[in-house]
Amino acid sequence: MKLTILGGGGFRVPLVYGALLEDHAEGRVTRVVLHDVDDRRLYAIARVLAEQAAGVPDAPEVTTTTDLDDALRGADFVFSAIRVGGLEGRANDERVALAEGVLGQETVGAGGIAYGLRTVPVAVDIAARVARLAPDAWVINFTNPAGLVTEAMSRHLGDRVIGICDSPVGLGRRVARVLGANPREAWIDYVGLNHLGWVRGLRVKGRDELPRLLADRHLLGSFEEGRLFGADWLQSLGAIPNEYLHYYYFNRETVRAHRQAEKTRGAFLHDQQARFYAQVGGPDATGTPGTPGTPGTPALDTWNRTRAEREATYMAENRETAGAGDRDEDDLSGGYEKVALALMRAVARDERTTLILNVRNRSTLSALDAEAVIEVPCLVDAGGAHPVSVDPLPGHATGLVCAVKAVEREVLQAAESGSRARAVKAFALHPLVDSVNVARRLVDGYTAVHPGLAHLK
Repeated sequence: MKLTILGGGGFRVPLVYGALLEDHAEGRVTRVVLHDVDDRRLYAIARVLAEQAAGVPDAPEVTTTTDLDDALRGADFVFSAIRVGGLEGRANDERVALAEGVLGQETVGAGGIAYGLRTVPVAVDIAARVARLAPDAWVINFTNPAGLVTEAMSRHLGDRVIGICDSPVGLGRRVARVLGANPREAWIDYVGLNHLGWVRGLRVKGRDELPRLLADRHLLGSFEEGRLFGADWLQSLGAIPNEYLHYYYFNRETVRAHRQAEKTRGAFLHDQQARFYAQVGGPDATGTPGTPGTPGTPALDTWNRTRAEREATYMAENRETAGAGDRDEDDLSGGYEKVALALMRAVARDERTTLILNVRNRSTLSALDAEAVIEVPCLVDAGGAHPVSVDPLPGHATGLVCAVKAVEREVLQAAESGSRARAVKAFALHPLVDSVNVARRLVDGYTAVHPGLAHLK
């Protein structure tokens, strides 16, 4: 099988390839095509992958290209992990928003809207190309904002595009671990939008164990979300929120911490990854550009060190605000690559499984229409991902989900029409942007720094 990875020069690609190296079953991926607009980044990641594959029999063949159509043609699966505007764009998203006193995070609030506005047109073009060049391919989307981008692509690809995220996986794993349950044997009742969901139950052998966790303040303080949100708030909610809801529930404190930080997350990652790509992203004195595995700086070791630093500093400002301390070592291992591989296995081999995914709602949440992409447990088989029926969300969660989905729809309309008025409306309607005038200034600020938004009129 051929797997095409868009954003193939991206820093997290070795996680996916590492998972593929562990898969030796019949019908596995045998060819990986990395596509990126930056050939230097492609070179760097190809070096890392070559070192990963050293000594592994029948490792999937890796090729690189900057030709998008070439990369897509004949693909069985397409993994989309693009970053339109790069990390410089993310840093600008944060800077413009924080200057107005609102959150600039890449998927939440003003930053997420700006990222969505410039990403959706590119994602829609990719979806149209897939439909034309690889109509039987399945697209697995990790491009943020994942729910919004998946919904945009679904208008061309229907149910053949599925969004993934590692946040619900990590949350479910932590809750199960605290309760002494095996995550593989637990049913996690999770529902919402991407980066806006709640664990409402965790069933083991038919018994819901979550009430036991919510009743025990000591247990609540023993894992990341418990420390992040605090026992009192979790007991009030009667659920465990996705970590990204900290941006909503503790918005003022988070914005203040981000404004006081030496660097924003985007600026930190920009500088960190610039060092990594400078070290391994160019040919050595004895090498040839584009030839992976050239002797010199050990690419895999450098990547591992950079990744460890990246994971340890994830959501550092939020944890500092809450006094949550450092991340647990068990939470530094990622997870989205395992979700992607499990999804591909289920579809390609009919290895039926249950995964929390971003898919079209159909009739799952009555408060939203059938085409709205939501994040919910799905039964996955050769026919794709099928959302599982869930109980309605409580009023406060329904209100937040509906408000944010309405914003996403305005972003889609603005991206499609190029309407500045629609873009202003998207910002102004977001719960974390509290002023129409701020929304107007945000649009002015983002169009000034992002060439990809210059079309807004």
